[in-house]
Amino acid sequence: MRYFLDEDLSDVAAQIARNLGLDACSVHEVNRRELDDFEQLDYAASHQMIMVTRNRDDYQALTREYYASGKAHCGVLIVPRGLPNNRPDRIAHALKRWAEEKEEAPGSFGPYIWEFLSAPGGLLSD
Repeated sequence: MRYFLDEDLSDVAAQIARNLGLDACSVHEVNRRELDDFEQLDYAASHQMIMVTRNRDDYQALTREYYASGKAHCGVLIVPRGLPNNRPDRIAHALKRWAEEKEEAPGSFGPYIWEFLSAPGGLLSD
């Protein structure tokens, strides 16, 4: 699985995720800052990447739009407030735990799906 971290997340989280063995990059690293959410999701979809963002409402609405138009993306992971931006290590480790869980349950995530990452102990608080 590949991951594309939105502009609202630190690019350091993507760097740490790569150090943990994940295929991750950030909007900041591919010079896609200040583009709208639709353009970011299109980029992620065209590169077969799961979108990782804090922007729950907009990406849920975009997922519904994608579904209505028959256009697929690779899924959206929402980062809750329980994983603060000033702790990119916690975000990266939560992403790693999520990826490991999905490896054990192939097919449990895909187009039109959004899920929440969880902090250690399963805290979501969003």
